[in-house]
Amino acid sequence: MTILSGPSIRERNIFKPFSERQKFNGMSYGLSYAGYDIRLDQEVNIQPGGFCLASTYEHFTMPNDVLGIVHDKSTLARLGIALQNTVIEPGWKGYLTVEITNHSDKPIWLPPLSPIAQIIFHLLDKPIEQAYNGKYQDQKRGVQEAIIEKDA
Repeated sequence: MTILSGPSIRERNIFKPFSERQKFNGMSYGLSYAGYDIRLDQEVNIQPGGFCLASTYEHFTMPNDVLGIVHDKSTLARLGIALQNTVIEPGWKGYLTVEITNHSDKPIWLPPLSPIAQIIFHLLDKPIEQAYNGKYQDQKRGVQEAIIEKDA
């Protein structure tokens, strides 16, 4: 798989709203050389050792030939904040729910629109034949709790 460059990400219209590289509270968000840094939609408070779910400000429309992988932002990782690395499937649409853990010994507060994660996009060798159509397709703005389906 090839990693998409900033210009290739820009051309694919994956995000709304789309931002060129900017800063908020000393951290970057928007387009980078080979990725895109996303932001929180809401305020987040996490106690030491705590965990929470949060929603992104950006809405995704993933092309059928691109896979996204969510990574921690370096600045937050240095503060003890970790995201569970998530895969964004080709053809997925919606607001992404991210899982955040505070590994530090201090409470963490992040205001709305804080940069929260970096996404690296991988170009598939061929587009998938059918877009993602799973239980998290078309997620609305706001946190989506886990959906546990019963086995047939």
